[in-house]
Amino acid sequence: LPFTMAFQPIVDVPAQRIWGYEALVRGVGGESAQQVLSHVTDANRYAFDQACRVKAIELAGRHIAQGDARLSINFMPNAVYEPKACIRATLDAASRMQFDPRRLMFEFTENEHMSDVAHVSNIVSEYRRMGFTTALDDFGAGYAGLSLLARFQTDLIKLDMELVRGIAADRRRQAIVRSIVQMCADLDTLLIAEGIETAEEGACLRELGVRYHQGFWYARPA
Repeated sequence: LPFTMAFQPIVDVPAQRIWGYEALVRGVGGESAQQVLSHVTDANRYAFDQACRVKAIELAGRHIAQGDARLSINFMPNAVYEPKACIRATLDAASRMQFDPRRLMFEFTENEHMSDVAHVSNIVSEYRRMGFTTALDDFGAGYAGLSLLARFQTDLIKLDMELVRGIAADRRRQAIVRSIVQMCADLDTLLIAEGIETAEEGACLRELGVRYHQGFWYARPA
């Protein structure tokens, strides 16, 4: 299925500026990410992962080349067989588009079952060594968020939207997020809340100490 990318801003709320953009896959006919990803198989996973990175950088190079906003690209850990080899096309695209590779951020989801956690740990370490920002997405939603953090550390974690939804009126969610904020401070890890859809959710998260926000309340992917 032919695909393109939509971009959704990540907002630094206290500074009132755009901190970065997440590249989100879409079909060229407006098909959802799920529809595009349903065509990914073991046979084409590596090629698709590489094509997504290149497409995201090409579009970012045309539309957000100026400034220092990060470009966040989702990657499939199971598609990366060797970090240095698999990053070549990414770096070539950044060079071609004159996009500073230090602005690149790679996020992976804990929802994707990891057949080899040591392999993922190696990818994160290598990417950080190369100067990229790394992020664990959907934290609190899937397989093993806390145990993954105990095994290796990314630069950021992204709070799953299930913890964000309705948080302004939910003391349990507030208590959990307050604890995660403290944990991130102790680990020197940035925290992004995603899936924010209302002013109340945004205000509550800011009050809880979450600086970076993403969601429909701020902007839809476009």
